Amino acid sequence: MTYLLLTLLWIAWCAIHSGMISLTTTEYLKRRLGTGFRFYRLFFNLFAIATVLPLFAYTNSLQSPVVFRWQGLLAGVQVSLLAFSALLFLAGAWQYDLLQFSGIRQILTGSFHHGLSETEKFDTSGILRITRHPWYLGGILFVWTDDRNLDMATLVMNTILTAYLILGTILEERKLLKQFGDEYLVYQKSVPMLLPVPWKKPARPTKHDSEDQASREKST
Repeated sequence: MTYLLLTLLWIAWCAIHSGMISLTTTEYLKRRLGTGFRFYRLFFNLFAIATVLPLFAYTNSLQSPVVFRWQGLLAGVQVSLLAFSALLFLAGAWQYDLLQFSGIRQILTGSFHHGLSETEKFDTSGILRITRHPWYLGGILFVWTDDRNLDMATLVMNTILTAYLILGTILEERKLLKQFGDEYLVYQKSVPMLLPVPWKKPARPTKHDSEDQASREKST
């Protein structure tokens, strides 16, 4: 019964978190809130943090049996994956606009768009040449490698969060495809969604303005 409750709580958090940032919700709130919508991203982030911390605390408070340990040679694998996760986050932070991600830039400028870049530019440089979503991949690796011992409660949490991150990646793909159209479709075919392919040559770095792309399409 304890694990069922834990499962339902994590699924509920993921569903609420995903629903709050969905295209349907954000487009509706844009129409209703007008200029006030610029505060929504910051509110969304603060709400997500405030609601997930009690869930983490509850999960860690459960006395559940350990089902897996990163030990022996696996300890080296854990450290390597954790380091790769940190590298993905750092490389992603270099490409993304952290003010946009936090919601501060929206407040300062009053603008909002689906991407994490400072402008509407389509960017495939840096880490985005080998994986389309470095932060999602980094998040998946992190949830499985941040603790040496995986107990049953952590296993439940990690499984749900992994499924949520994969689903979030797919939903993000739909937003970006809607925003950038055929240009993003070409990018999808040349760069993996999550796992980099070692033998595949990185995509050519590009930065295009979506408005320029739209104007070129209208002129053809």
